[in-house]
Amino acid sequence: MQIRKIDLPRCKVGEGPVWDVAEQALYYIDIVDRKVFRWDPASGDHRAWDVPDMIGSMALRGKGVKPDGAIVALVTGIHYLDFASGEVSPFALMDPANPELQLADGKVDRRGRFVFGTSHRAMKEPAGGLWSLGTDGRLTQLDGDIHLGNGPCWSPDDKVLYHADSLRHIIYAYDYDIETGAATGRREFFETSAYGPIPDGATVDTDGNIWVAICEGGVVLCLSPEGQVLREVRFPTNIPASCMFMGPKLDQLFVPTIDPGFLGRPSEPDDGASFLIEGLGVTGIAEPRYGG
Repeated sequence: MQIRKIDLPRCKVGEGPVWDVAEQALYYIDIVDRKVFRWDPASGDHRAWDVPDMIGSMALRGKGVKPDGAIVALVTGIHYLDFASGEVSPFALMDPANPELQLADGKVDRRGRFVFGTSHRAMKEPAGGLWSLGTDGRLTQLDGDIHLGNGPCWSPDDKVLYHADSLRHIIYAYDYDIETGAATGRREFFETSAYGPIPDGATVDTDGNIWVAICEGGVVLCLSPEGQVLREVRFPTNIPASCMFMGPKLDQLFVPTIDPGFLGRPSEPDDGASFLIEGLGVTGIAEPRYGG
């Protein structure tokens, strides 16, 4: 196994990676710099789109080899980003809007729904929740009582949804109904305090193991479906923010990080950089596009 720093622009808050198998390209975001990025590892091409507000997550949209755009989780709700024009337009807004909340991490389930968390902007109250954007464009709340939602991902059989409350240091598991999109039976799956305070972005491999970045813990953990720690990958920076399998064989783990300098805190040389973990001996699962 080796960890390799990639020659990509340094982020303030690198997050939300999505590897698109159809076009063999990686998308990711910078929450604070309000950008969506696309990186083609084969050609080295890298491009960016600006969005008008803080962005919590994104998902690709479009049925062709190349997506025609993305849905982006901004403060007021889900918006559409047109890749050709760069225009950002409302798609499914939170109703009523709540200025104390912001939209957070999200991913698409294997029926094309976009499932995302919301968070209290001051992170003092468990006022956030877990939401689903259906392929019909309707928003449904799945759960509440969350401070900072992060890392939604599913077991390979679609029966379990994982989602963290980062401020509680807990990854939860839900019973997930892939046909209806309902998430029930929330229970504590893994408590991260022994490894770091913030369970952040996560993904699942083909064996059903969960890979999660522990922000401010300097580690990426691999957890079994039973919640046992199988591997600890120590990191060059203390602030890994997410992880996503990528590459032609889905056997490389992309890890963006955070640069705390934007908060006035000291920065280390690798803070805000992006990394690849290679030689793990496992493979990921292809990410779907939003189906609406």
